[in-house]
Amino acid sequence: MFAAPTVLFLYFLSLASDAVAKPLSYRREDALSVRSAPPPGLQARDNGNVSFSNYNNIPDLQGFDDFYGSGNFNGRSNGQTIVIQETETKCEVVKIEIVQQKLVILQEIAKRIITEQICNVETQTIVLAQHNGALQVFRDDIQRKTVNKQVGYDQQIASKFNSILNQDGSLSSADGNFTGADVGKNVIVPSGNDWNSTTSPQRQPSIDAAIQAALNSTS
Repeated sequence: MFAAPTVLFLYFLSLASDAVAKPLSYRREDALSVRSAPPPGLQARDNGNVSFSNYNNIPDLQGFDDFYGSGNFNGRSNGQTIVIQETETKCEVVKIEIVQQKLVILQEIAKRIITEQICNVETQTIVLAQHNGALQVFRDDIQRKTVNKQVGYDQQIASKFNSILNQDGSLSSADGNFTGADVGKNVIVPSGNDWNSTTSPQRQPSIDAAIQAALNSTS
């Protein structure tokens, strides 16, 4: 069976599926346009980054930008430090239905966290968008679209999985003593995947198209 950290990252990929609707050829000028004209209620910093801290004067968003850092909404700017292990971590083939079951469990936990521990709907929307954005970054890692990044997970962050719930099954509100900027400082890269630098990139567009078609058929 998959170890908890591996399942967690597969879950991240699963939730990111809606992000595929974003055009793959997101132009640089489009991004600059967004930065230069932030929507009403957003604060534009001197460097052009958009801030969600105190968005619409919502108390829940006080210090929102501090988690990943200004201008790093989805953690895309995080670096990686690869952990060298004495015993190599390898991926393993597990029946897809079992993997899907585990991911749905984690999916519903994410919904529970958002609905039980955030009461402001605008905050729920922003936090979910940030979460999905981070999953899109991981999707790009898997498709080898990111530069100088390997496909793996942060073992220190993943090891905190059991701290999500209290012993009685309720959601914990304890501080995990880390920020989004810490993600990537202790990365495990499982070996054994079948990525081929020659043929795999050629297959990615058809995969993206198939995913988009599946999303469109259920929308």
